[in-house]
Amino acid sequence: MAEYDTIRSVGVGARAQIDEGLRAHMNKVYGLMSVAMVVTAGVAWGVGSSEQLFSLLRNPVTGGMTILGWIAMFLPLGMVFAFGALINRMSASAAQLFFYAFAAAMGLSMAWIFQVFTGVSIASTFLITAIAFAGLSLYGYVTKRDLSAMGTFLMMGLIGLLVAMVVNIFLASSALAFAISVIGVLVFAGLTAFDTQNIKNTYIAHAQAMDQEWLGKAAIMGALNLYLDFINLFMFLLQFFGNRD
Repeated sequence: MAEYDTIRSVGVGARAQIDEGLRAHMNKVYGLMSVAMVVTAGVAWGVGSSEQLFSLLRNPVTGGMTILGWIAMFLPLGMVFAFGALINRMSASAAQLFFYAFAAAMGLSMAWIFQVFTGVSIASTFLITAIAFAGLSLYGYVTKRDLSAMGTFLMMGLIGLLVAMVVNIFLASSALAFAISVIGVLVFAGLTAFDTQNIKNTYIAHAQAMDQEWLGKAAIMGALNLYLDFINLFMFLLQFFGNRD
């Protein structure tokens, strides 16, 4: 694998420096992701548990979404595309701020779960997701198996999943919804391991350059990828473990 070739090509001292830097880099990735998760959870709970605030997103009489509700639904998607297009022009600090703003927008779009599911089932599903995510991410970090071949397969699965979700908006099929949830769990479980290894490999490939600005942005992009894996894994698992009010 490329990362091991890179490590073997440097001396013992440089290798130790890369290993130490990798640990610090991964700690930063997980730290950024954790803060973003706290922001998302805080916004989702704050809006979803308040009838007054939630009424700004959904009409309490008809149950339909308001204009602000539609904006909140699609805002995270627009921000992800904007982030990918603009990150190279941003400073690392600006990119980090944008990431946290995205996490807040995601929390706003997820506020509805506190209106539909019980708080206990949300908390228990979050714990299940955290345990599964930790195991999958650890596997992606320590395995010597090259997971890059999984990337194309997983992206195809993700595209198929998105198409099926759009189709089911019109069909409203419970059987298709169940299948989507099963496939969604499998796809994002695989992406968690794949993205973790990719973050590790990308750092090792560029470690000798030690461009701190680039490393800062790489950590933010890595945190974003793992954050999205966690959120999607949580939302699909919630369809299985969530108890409705």
